[in-house]
Amino acid sequence: MTQTVDSPTQSELATSTVVTALETIADDVVLLTLAHADGAELPAWTAGAHLDLVLGDDLVRQYSLCSSPAERGHYQVAVLRTPDSRGGSTAVHALTEGTRLDVRGPRNNFELAASPRYLFVAGGIGITPILPMIEAAEAADAEWELHYGGRTSDSMAFRDLLAKHGDRVRLVPQDRDGLLDLDALLGEPRPETLVYCCGPEPLLAAVEERCSSWPAGSLHLERFSAKEREATGEDAAFDLVLDRSGVTVTVEPGVTAFDAMRAAGVSVLGSCLEGVCGTCEQTVLEGEVDHRDSVLDEDEQAANDCMMVCVSRACGSRLVLDA
Repeated sequence: MTQTVDSPTQSELATSTVVTALETIADDVVLLTLAHADGAELPAWTAGAHLDLVLGDDLVRQYSLCSSPAERGHYQVAVLRTPDSRGGSTAVHALTEGTRLDVRGPRNNFELAASPRYLFVAGGIGITPILPMIEAAEAADAEWELHYGGRTSDSMAFRDLLAKHGDRVRLVPQDRDGLLDLDALLGEPRPETLVYCCGPEPLLAAVEERCSSWPAGSLHLERFSAKEREATGEDAAFDLVLDRSGVTVTVEPGVTAFDAMRAAGVSVLGSCLEGVCGTCEQTVLEGEVDHRDSVLDEDEQAANDCMMVCVSRACGSRLVLDA
């Protein structure tokens, strides 16, 4: 994931923080605590939000906040060190107390909607955004349950923290209990229930399949990586009109709208450049978007009022953005 620096909206301004604690909380999982470098309160956030950690000149990664939104004195993220790391998790695990670290956000593409009841499903490090959601559900006096799968018990973070919730939480270590029983959990739609799921792609795909018969809007997902999409053939060139900037650029085949905007000198912020984090979202004024992101759900894509310019393109020959 590549850092770019632009677009000075409040949620994208960098905040200088300092690492105040690092704690190993499960196999290869470190809990990172960050405080404002000047001792001030940190920007507010809501359950489901994530932070951009600026780990190097060309190294920015997004991690879900897992602390309490009510605690403005620090942020916490839990990071799994992965064997196929492209540098992010390795860099986090190498941090030490006292290190200064710029962060951007928080930003929320996984907002918890109001509901009388929730079914939370987490796989591995996907438990992180679910923790503040549980806090929010409790505060709203909503019914909820959590089904949390992992490779082994020792690999599952926050087990002790979750124990206080008793039988509303079911831990399913694969080496002992096998996989989560998604057919039993999701085979039949539950009335007035929203499903929130975060974890590896096989889990998300399986949950999506089983929720296909649920009412529209019941399922909410957050992905770690881009969803696989079928090839649609060679990309066609299109004109991208940037309304506020008074600039029109031609986005050639093999070039992203993001890169075309940057080449034209138009300010646009990006981070993952894979259609996952939502940093590069732009408002659409005219034209139809060929959505290729993994952020927007089907209804949001159908609304055609925004796009992730790092991956999405125009369906036709012209697209107008409020940029």
